[in-house]
Amino acid sequence: MSLELFHEEFLRWLQEDIPYWDVTTRSVVPEGLEARARIVCKSDWCIAACVEEVSYSLSRLGLRVERRAEDGSRLERGDELLVYRGDARLILETERVVLNTLIYASSIATYTRMMVEKATRVNPRVTVAATRKTVPGFRYCSKRAVEAGGGDTHRLSLSDAVLVKDNHVAVLGSVGLAVRRAVSAKSFIHRVEVEVHNVREAVEAVEAGADAILIDNQPPESVAEILRVLEKRGLRDRVIVEVSGGIDESNIEEYARLPIDVISVGRLTMPPVRVDLSLVVEPLGTSR
Repeated sequence: MSLELFHEEFLRWLQEDIPYWDVTTRSVVPEGLEARARIVCKSDWCIAACVEEVSYSLSRLGLRVERRAEDGSRLERGDELLVYRGDARLILETERVVLNTLIYASSIATYTRMMVEKATRVNPRVTVAATRKTVPGFRYCSKRAVEAGGGDTHRLSLSDAVLVKDNHVAVLGSVGLAVRRAVSAKSFIHRVEVEVHNVREAVEAVEAGADAILIDNQPPESVAEILRVLEKRGLRDRVIVEVSGGIDESNIEEYARLPIDVISVGRLTMPPVRVDLSLVVEPLGTSR
C-alpha cells in the first residue's frame, strides 16, 4: 500500500470519528490559533510502528511534521515519536485517530520484538511470524508493525499462498487428496502448505507434495515426535516446518528449542501488551 492509499484509509477513520464536525473543539477553540503537538512514549519502552504513514497523513492535512522516531526503533519513557504544529483545531480533531493508530501498531511491534528476542535467543535460525488474525480494516498497519518488530508478516491475504487448513481437509476427507489438488492447481509462484495435527497427517502431507507443514495446536513433545518420524523417513529436508496455536511469551522458547523453521503467533497482531502513548499539546498563538 502506498502512502497515498494509506492516507485514504486515514481519512475514512477520521470520517468515522468526525462525521460532521467536532462540536467540542469548535465550541472551545477559536479559529486561527496554532499549536504544537508531541506524541510521547509513556511506557517503560516500546517499538515504534507506522510513524511514517501517520506523518504522511498529517502532512497531507496541512500540518508541519517532524519525525523523531523511525519504524522499528526502540523508545524509552519520555521519548518522542512525532512533533507537529499547525492549526490547533485540526490537531485536536485528529488526536484520537492518530493515537489509536500509533498505539495499536506500536503495541504489535513491541510484542513482536519481545517474542522474536525470546525465540532467537535459543534458536537464532527460527522465524517468528504473524497470522491473518488482524482487526478488519487494519491489516496493513498490523503487518507493517510486525515487520517493524522484527517478525515475518506471513500471508498478507488469502491470495498470497496456498494454506490447506483443517476445514478444507474436513470437506474433502483426506489430507493427501487436498494437497494433491492444491499442488496440481497452484501457480508456479505459490508454495503449498498444509495444516497437520499428528504424525500420520504430516507424513501424508509431505508424501503428497506439500512444500510446508503447519503443525497446529500441538505440545512441544508432539511436535518433536513428528519431526523425529519425518527425519527417520527422509522427509524432513523436503519441507518447511511451522508450528502454531497457543504460543505466547510463556512457552515460545520451548518451541524454539526444537529444530523447526517458523513459529507463527496469532497474538502478535492482537497483543496482550499495550504501549502507552500520549499527545501533549502546547499553544503557539494566532496563526499568520
